[in-house]
Amino acid sequence: MEDILKPIRKESLKDVFVERFEELILSGKLSIGEKLPSERELALRLGVSRPVVHDGLMDLVSKGLVSMKPRVGTVVNDYRKEGSLALLNSLVNYHNGKLDPKLFESMVEMRMLVEVETARLAALRRTEEHLEALHTLLAEEDSLEPGEPERIAEVDFGFHHLIAMATGNFIYPLLLNSFRQIYTNFTKRFFSDPDVVSVVFGFHRELAAAIRENDEKAAARIMTRLLIHGREGLKAMMAEQERGQT
Repeated sequence: MEDILKPIRKESLKDVFVERFEELILSGKLSIGEKLPSERELALRLGVSRPVVHDGLMDLVSKGLVSMKPRVGTVVNDYRKEGSLALLNSLVNYHNGKLDPKLFESMVEMRMLVEVETARLAALRRTEEHLEALHTLLAEEDSLEPGEPERIAEVDFGFHHLIAMATGNFIYPLLLNSFRQIYTNFTKRFFSDPDVVSVVFGFHRELAAAIRENDEKAAARIMTRLLIHGREGLKAMMAEQERGQT
């Protein structure tokens, strides 16, 4: 009982504000270019303080959902043009945890473009410290029990992130971190199948070996196979989820 009855945080009002306006914008109930009421009016109509409204609007600005324009006010953006990576989790939440097929394919294409290149660059640029970290991570994978999908998802993400780190590129690890919540949210269900875990960890061992041998072509090829395996597995999971709801 103590775990579920956590104190109510004042800042949760901001979260509720943000979630409400995300839904209004993503659903089209608030149209592109529409001007929102002033912070003062929003606070009065919603029954919250102006700081809550201001902080919530700044969150929406950071995601590219609205813009604050001098002498104009807050205006709804076309999130497809103005949206940032911070919007990704909101898009998934808007679909109640389901991954929209178009969003899913977009993510797969992005990962193919980025992670195949990170694997290639890691094979060229890895250091001995990176190899030691890979060795440690693979040993951790061997110690995991099949019935720990959440932990497996975290370790799997760590593997991909380590490869991004091994490129020596400052941006790739940050880009991958932007997808962390979405990534682990779906892969933990993916890894509930023990057969999937063994196949993925097998790819990890192959990829680590290619990186150790500075074999950039093999590293890129193995990462491609790994991502295709994940794509097909997640597509099957999504199809099963749809069947379960019909």
